[in-house]
Amino acid sequence: MTAPPLAPMDPSATMWAYIAYLTASVGLTVWVAHTLHKNGRIFLVDSFLGNEKLADSVNHLLVVGFYLINVGFVSLALKYGAKPHNKVEGMEFFATKIGLVLLVLGAMHFFNLYVFARMRKKALLKYQRPPVDPEGFLASKRAHA
Repeated sequence: MTAPPLAPMDPSATMWAYIAYLTASVGLTVWVAHTLHKNGRIFLVDSFLGNEKLADSVNHLLVVGFYLINVGFVSLALKYGAKPHNKVEGMEFFATKIGLVLLVLGAMHFFNLYVFARMRKKALLKYQRPPVDPEGFLASKRAHA
């Protein structure tokens, strides 16, 4: 028994799927980066204990790194996977690739939140007063002895 013949390849379906994927992926990356930059500033300022210059600098560097990683990933991912031969496969190609891009964007976002939450926690602990004044605790121990 032989395998059914492959559907004839429609080069325009492949090209349009690639163009749609690249356009949507870069558009999503720009939108997510803009949203994170705008809304993440307050979180970073708090994480850096009010140092706005440092928070703004880190925020900008994060956006640049975000663009580099995501646009690089989108470009490399274009090569991998089955190439679409028709419009249906083109839509499946597009959905699969966009889904992968969204998962990578989400994973990067949660990783950044995790790192900055840990930084904030350490910074707050460094300047937090002890729950009991050490001198008062020692004085009460001496009084009961």
